[in-house]
Parts: sequence; C-alpha cells; structure tokens
Amino acid sequence: MIYVSNIINQRVWDVWGKDIGRCRELLSVSAEKPFTQVVALELVNKKDTAIYIPMKQIGSLYPSITLKIPEVDIEQYQMVGYELRLKKQILDHQIVDVEGRRVVRVNDVQIAYSKGGYVVTGVDVSNLGLLRRLGLEKPAEGFASLINKPFKKEVIAWKDVAHVEDEEPLRLNKSREKISKLPPADIAMIISDLDRATSQSILEEMNNEVLADTLEESPVKTQLDVISRLEIGKAVDVLAEMDPDEAADLLSSMPEKTSNELLELMEENEAQDIRSLLDYPPDSAGGIMTTDYAWINDGITAGDAIDFLRSSEDAQEVEEMYYIYVVDKENRLIGVIYLRDLVMAHPETMINQLMEQNPIKVTPFIPQNEVAYLIAKYDLLAIPVIDESNNTMLGIVTLDDAIDTILPTAYKKRLPRFF
Repeated sequence: MIYVSNIINQRVWDVWGKDIGRCRELLSVSAEKPFTQVVALELVNKKDTAIYIPMKQIGSLYPSITLKIPEVDIEQYQMVGYELRLKKQILDHQIVDVEGRRVVRVNDVQIAYSKGGYVVTGVDVSNLGLLRRLGLEKPAEGFASLINKPFKKEVIAWKDVAHVEDEEPLRLNKSREKISKLPPADIAMIISDLDRATSQSILEEMNNEVLADTLEESPVKTQLDVISRLEIGKAVDVLAEMDPDEAADLLSSMPEKTSNELLELMEENEAQDIRSLLDYPPDSAGGIMTTDYAWINDGITAGDAIDFLRSSEDAQEVEEMYYIYVVDKENRLIGVIYLRDLVMAHPETMINQLMEQNPIKVTPFIPQNEVAYLIAKYDLLAIPVIDESNNTMLGIVTLDDAIDTILPTAYKKRLPRFF
C-alpha cells in the first residue's frame, strides 16, 4: 500500500527522465463501489502553472512519479465537476467511520494499484499516519520495535467513510444517507463530536422520523439547538414523531411562548397528549410517562385482540410492544397480557383467561425514584399509570425512563432501549 503523503510534493518525471515539476494534489471521482478511482494528478511546473495530468498518462506513483509520455505530449485532464481533492478535502478533515460509529480525523489516505489504475482504499487515522507525514514513520517504528510496543495501525475502509466537511452536495448527500442508517443512539454520539454547524447541517437533512429518534437520544442542549434552527413546520413534524414524553420534556425546556406556538400548530390529539404530560412535575410518574401504549377491551378472544391491534392507530404508535393492557369501555385498567402469551394462544381463547389481573400500577404524582424501585422489584419493562380516582389508564412509564433517576442521563442513553 502507498499513501498520499508518499506522493504529495514529490518530483514528477516524464518518460525521458526529465524533471517537469512537483505533485500538488491527487484527484479522485467517487463511485458506488468499495473504492474510488484516482483520475488525475495536479502538477505544478517550474513556471508555477498547474497542469492536471490524467492517470492514463502516468506510469507510476511510487516510489517515484513517472509519466508514460514526454512532457510535450501531456493532454490535460478534463474536469467533470465533482472531483474529490484528497489533500485539500480529506487530509486533516473530520470524517465519520460508519462501521466504528465515531468521528475521526484523517492523518493520511491509503492508495493501491488495481486493474491498471490507482484507487483510494481507505483513510489512516492512526498516530503512525501523522508520523509518516512528518517523515518520522521508519524511525518511530524502529524505536517502537526496540521497546516491543509496535504502533497500532488503523485504516478505515473507504466504503465505511462518510464525509461531513464537504461542499459537494451529491457527495455530502451520500454521506448523510450512510449516517442516517445508523442506530439513533450512535447518530447522537457522532453529532455530539462534530462542530455545531456540521452537526446542524447533517440533522436538518434527515427525514423527520430519523431526526426525532436521534433527538430522543441527545442531550437537551442539542435538542434545543436543533429545534430552534429548524423551519417551524419541520420542527412541528419532528415533535409529532417523538414519543410524547420526550416531546413534553423538550417543550418544557423552551420558553413558554415558543412551546405554546409549537403546540398550537400540532394536530389536536397529539398536542393534547403532550399538554397532559406537561401538567405533572417532571420527576413524577406523570412527568416521565408516555401516552403511547397498546390496549384492548375485555370480553374478546385472542384472535379478535390480534386483529384489533393490527388496525389500532394507538398500537401503531408503539415502537416496541411487550405488554398489552386490558381496559373496559370507560378505559379503566383491568389487567395486562404479555404479547408473547397473546400471540401463542389459540385464537378462540378468551382474554380473561390470559391476562394477569390487578397488575402493579402507579398514580401520576408518585416520585420517579419510587417508580424505578417498583419496576426493579417486580422485574418489569413498563408500569401503567392510572388515575387514582377512577382507575382509568393515563399512560405507562418505561424502564429506560424510570432508571433516569438512578443513572445520569449521559449513561442512560448508552443503554439498550426497550421502548
């Protein structure tokens, strides 16, 4: 393998051994392949004029840069408009390693010869890459070998690279697509490591659902920064995609005038769910509950229950469904069924034969730490919140929201999400 640092600023020789200048840049063109083709070399001649030599006229890049032709026969490379300059746009820039799910800085770019041409195969993010550019690679490796502590080589494959500091829209869009496919928690971590302008640019171009999921995993400061910079219509759509409890937490951190304006623009049923959560103290069961849960009426069969859930708009809003809550026509809580038990039951089995009656439940003003204690004590993934006066269902508190009182938010957001 060879590296850009081995090539930049090196002398360029024509086929007759004539020194015709120095290499200032390598240009590549991205393609939907694991590697990207190096298409041209930028030469600065003795008159300080830039000449772009197509790779088909170059015989070798390393250990010396030689042409296949005399200087007089050089035909300038014709720009296509979306070339990537490896030194200017990659070296010392931040990129996202989508496989390792992290932000790193590029210390060198790896190149290989393949099928009659040169391709970019990866980026070197190790300290060794930096030493190579300083001309200290071999002495450093020799010393490391002497003390039996070899340098760690760390090259990220080109297919796993997402550019975040790029002015070329097409290339940047492809990078955003790569990042958008990562789990929301990983996107949130990546965004937190980028500068504000870059992170904002990436988030604004995500679809509403991905952006909402990412904000749910982000610190409040990031949430406020992003929402405040979005066009108001998009901000409303993103809030509508968030879990009601997460949206309520975010709105409660905003000035009252701003939060009311956003709520006024939301659909009435969604706004009402969030308003109901804002009525409770933030560290109470009501303050941390979500109004998204799956429910069925009593007095039906397992088959009818599954058919109902398939068509229920409320059930469609529940991302992870472990419990089904059984309520009467007045929405009073009667029992709870594990989804697995419901699916595995014979279709003609009555619901009351499957459900657990008198489930563990809490009222909305119970402190969050007591909710966490009950969830841990009874090994639950969620606990229903009911109105104490009439036993009607108000929502549920999920495990990840309950343990926020035990673990700092930064650590909680690194745990697997159950809901």
